Amino acid sequence: MRRGVFLDRDGTINRAFLRDGKSYPPASLDEFELLPDAVTAIHRLHDAGLMTVVVTNQPDVATGKQSRAVVDSMNERLAALVPIDTVRACFHVEADGCDCRKPKPGLLLEAAREFDIDLKCSYMVGDRWRDIAAGQAAGCFSILLDGGPDEGVAAAPDAVAGSLLAATDIILDLDRKRTAA
Repeated sequence: MRRGVFLDRDGTINRAFLRDGKSYPPASLDEFELLPDAVTAIHRLHDAGLMTVVVTNQPDVATGKQSRAVVDSMNERLAALVPIDTVRACFHVEADGCDCRKPKPGLLLEAAREFDIDLKCSYMVGDRWRDIAAGQAAGCFSILLDGGPDEGVAAAPDAVAGSLLAATDIILDLDRKRTAA
């Protein structure tokens, strides 16, 4: 089985936009901008043999605030810039009650089945409690990026990091210890 790193997209890999204390994805491909050190971090994870999987909630598609084509173009640009193995997106709103919308682990479970990922030896990194809860529900070691929207703590992370690059250091250190044992 493979080891993987599940990465939230907006606010973790690329810049999210805060309005009235709430986080929003980029509205257009022109606004899609990778965060500092995201390219380095993802290359390091990939080079260490970890599968990189983006798992992202995109409810603005369901509400009509965003088109699926724009979200797809952002994901395509991301995959062209960094070694992402696959992108999994949920286009539902909370009221839909789907299994794929974080904090439920459906996106992670689906990718794990398809790519033979051992969730107990894998990691989830995100900037919101929903990411942490999804990772923990899937059995992953979960890292919260400090500095995301202040939504309170509905799920306690296994670790906290100041950036994706700092989270990468934590992951690579733990992964070395796990594979050496």
